[in-house]
Amino acid sequence: MKIMKDFNITTPKFAVAATAKEAEEEAKAFQAHEVANAGGEPVDFVVKAQVLAGGRGLGFFRENGYQGGVQVCESPREVGIVADKMLGKTLVTKQTGKEGKKCNKVLVTERFFIRKEKYVAILMDRSAGGPILIGSARGGTSIEDIAHKYPESIHKMPIDINKGLSEERLREFAGLLGFSGDRLDAACQCIRGLYELFVNKDCTQIEVNPLVETHDGRVLVCDAKLNFDDNAAFRQKDVFAQRDYSQEDPREVAADAADLNYIGLDGSIGCMVNGAGLAMATMDIIHLHGGSPANFLDVGGGADQHQIIEALKIIQQDKRANCVLVNIFGGIMRCDVIAKGLVAAAKEVGFDKPVVLRLEGTNKEAAKEVLKAIRTDPAYASLQLLQEDDFDKAARLAVKVASVVDAAAKADLKVHISAP
Repeated sequence: MKIMKDFNITTPKFAVAATAKEAEEEAKAFQAHEVANAGGEPVDFVVKAQVLAGGRGLGFFRENGYQGGVQVCESPREVGIVADKMLGKTLVTKQTGKEGKKCNKVLVTERFFIRKEKYVAILMDRSAGGPILIGSARGGTSIEDIAHKYPESIHKMPIDINKGLSEERLREFAGLLGFSGDRLDAACQCIRGLYELFVNKDCTQIEVNPLVETHDGRVLVCDAKLNFDDNAAFRQKDVFAQRDYSQEDPREVAADAADLNYIGLDGSIGCMVNGAGLAMATMDIIHLHGGSPANFLDVGGGADQHQIIEALKIIQQDKRANCVLVNIFGGIMRCDVIAKGLVAAAKEVGFDKPVVLRLEGTNKEAAKEVLKAIRTDPAYASLQLLQEDDFDKAARLAVKVASVVDAAAKADLKVHISAP
């Protein structure tokens, strides 16, 4: 919300707290300010768990069973009590999966009463060749549901990124959302700020749901999701310095540190492939034969032995993955580099998950010699290696191995996979 303030976007009064005491003190400061300046009654508060997931209001905290990551409080003391129930706990929502996400901070905001809810988004649109504004006079719920039930209420306005967003088009768009009078001016200010934020901070998407009119005539951004272009990290150091790694998949954090293209998934077959196209095809063929990939991992053409070791470390530490399919078509990436990395990982980190290895292309024979040389060496006894040159057969084999290992684990047995 602070970044929005920097672009003159109106948001509720807020503070972020890392402890229950801090949350209570922030609420007291809110209350004192309101009473002193408005002369009104003490305000109510809203406490929101700060996790990178939707559905917080309907979620629950695993450790204590506390229901709801968004709570209304009537006093600063209650703010502190609620914050204590959230902080340090794991919030499980429909978007987090059963693992949930750790709540390390809470947001304390003023409570206000909403008169109308709108929806506004800005994203890069390939068909439009630039940014596009998307809005609806109906907000507060899933935009997908709104588009399905009321398609006529969705408005789109492409923006020429070279010319920018003109005042005329800005007011036209705000009018389509149902704003008028003073609220039209306030809405234009918010939308203008959102567009400037989008362009100046290298965003790929900003979604505001809802943009609200309050009972006292204000227009506020109540909830927003911002995505930033990773390729602009060198330029947006202030933004990326705020990255909270505790909210991210630890596998992806480790891969990012090793400069690997990795996306964690929920399956049981770890994948290490060179080239995004081959990686996608590998995941497809695993699915075709009844398996499920544990990750997308593209080591590219320039990976060195160290990166191969780091990639295998990530798969080794992934409890979901019970075997690995290594599928390499050697072009720029040499097969012997993969083989040496696999051998080094077996010795360095005791890599002991079954590996189905398919190597084709540059230095394939050299790679086979590397693997042959360590076959009887006890230092590499943990390495369970199955080699298969045919792509389809390798995928089938990986699915079978994963099934065997899974069945053994359920029976509390350990198996060692080896070629006949």
